[in-house]
Amino acid sequence: MINAIDTVLYTGKTHTTGGRNGESRSDDGRLDIKLSAPGSSGSGTNPEQLLAAGWSACFIGAMGKAAIALKVTLPTDVSVDTEVDLGKTENAFFLQARLSVSLPGLDPVVARSLVDAAHQTCPYSKATRGNIDVVINLV
Repeated sequence: MINAIDTVLYTGKTHTTGGRNGESRSDDGRLDIKLSAPGSSGSGTNPEQLLAAGWSACFIGAMGKAAIALKVTLPTDVSVDTEVDLGKTENAFFLQARLSVSLPGLDPVVARSLVDAAHQTCPYSKATRGNIDVVINLV
């Protein structure tokens, strides 16, 4: 089921040319990157890295919201290492992901509660839920 948005808070806009070996620019000029195919010697980034970076940032924000709701202080040195795999099965391409979350100093049970809550509320987690394999580890 698709959830309709009542209020749009922000719209990210980019213009991309050349596909995986091209470039992408945002309408406000704050993003201006070269793209290269994964594993190539090109100087640019790739969509998998961009997805990993965006998801990590969003996930940390979702953990911050969860920490407020659970009356827990989120560690200042919280981090998320995200890996997005591009893979193939027969002639079809797929993604899968792993998020390794570091919440130094938090009790593991509390940390797991934050991660689970964030995974339920993070828009990137919602967008991928049921579509790709995702593993979230506490490190």
